[in-house]
Formats: sequence, structure tokens, C-alpha cells
Amino acid sequence: MNWQVYIILCADDSLYTGITTDVDRRFAEHAAGNGAKYFRGRTPLRVVYREDGHDRRTAARREAKIKRLRPDAKRRLIASPCNLVKGDLEG
Repeated sequence: MNWQVYIILCADDSLYTGITTDVDRRFAEHAAGNGAKYFRGRTPLRVVYREDGHDRRTAARREAKIKRLRPDAKRRLIASPCNLVKGDLEG
């Protein structure tokens, strides 16, 4: 199964990192309030980063590594060529 690591930009300019097998479905769950507790009081705006090709174990490891990054490092990751989402934080 193809697991994906993703980052969502929130209305308060924070970044949420997660893993899933279907980013579109998971974003819809977050937007509907049926996702992570992180979104209680925060509005998810859009997915700004995605990488594919993981199994569950490697996706969880990658998620943990990204969550440890400082916000400026996460923003550099979002701007990097390995990002499968086209555009940037502004668009």
C-alpha cells in the first residue's frame, strides 16, 4: 500500500504533518472536524506538501522526522523539489 506524508497549512499559519493512504480523503476529514485533535480551534486551509512511496513504517518515521523540524525548515521542505504539491505557501 502506498502511504503518503503530508503537511497542511492552517489559517493561523501553523503547519500540521500527518500520514495517510489518501491525502484528499484525509484533508476532507480534517476540514469536517473528524480528524486530528490539532484542528480543534484551527482551520485547515490546504495541503502544501506531499511525498509518496512509503509503507506505513517508513511514513511514520518520516512524519516523526518532519514534526521535529523547526518551522523555517518545514517551509524550506515545502519549497523543495521533492514536494509533489505544486505551488507554495502563498498560492
